[in-house]
Amino acid sequence: MLQPTPLKSTTEIKKGVSSKDGITLRSLFDHEESNLLRFAFSIAGRREVAEEIVQDVFLQLHARWSEVESPRAWLYQSVRNAAFNYLRKAKREVLQSDDDQATQSVEVKDQPPDVVLEHMETTNTLKRLLEKLSETDQQLVRLKYFEGLKYREISERTGLTVSNVGYRLHQIMQTLASGLQPMGRDDSK
Repeated sequence: MLQPTPLKSTTEIKKGVSSKDGITLRSLFDHEESNLLRFAFSIAGRREVAEEIVQDVFLQLHARWSEVESPRAWLYQSVRNAAFNYLRKAKREVLQSDDDQATQSVEVKDQPPDVVLEHMETTNTLKRLLEKLSETDQQLVRLKYFEGLKYREISERTGLTVSNVGYRLHQIMQTLASGLQPMGRDDSK
């Protein structure tokens, strides 16, 4: 069962004073929830994600209440970090459909149609470029970018040296990048 949060001064919340004397977690929640939701939404771009982030951060604050000297500042910093962590994770996730439709990254799914179309064209071109690679190179790409293995783990699976894995992946990425350049895709800037 959760322990009640000690009282802290509510006037300090409104003034933004870092001391937490007289503030309760409940009063802090009541006063800051809307602002934190807007803040999280401005970074994550999704309401349900913002709500989950704010809820998780308040739960973390409750667990660390005695350690946190400036709960308001701690909340904003934690919400910011959690929202950016969400974005990093969402960027790596790739949604694939069973019926061989073009893959869509989570970040593209809520974009305007022209952006989605451009992404689909790039994805299809990338698929064709990957299919032209040798089976070994395709395996290296799968192990590194779809399974998330480290060079050492890839080396153990393939029998290649760690440095050879790194060199070949670098060469593969250069080949893929040069194949995408005609489409105006050059992320090396």
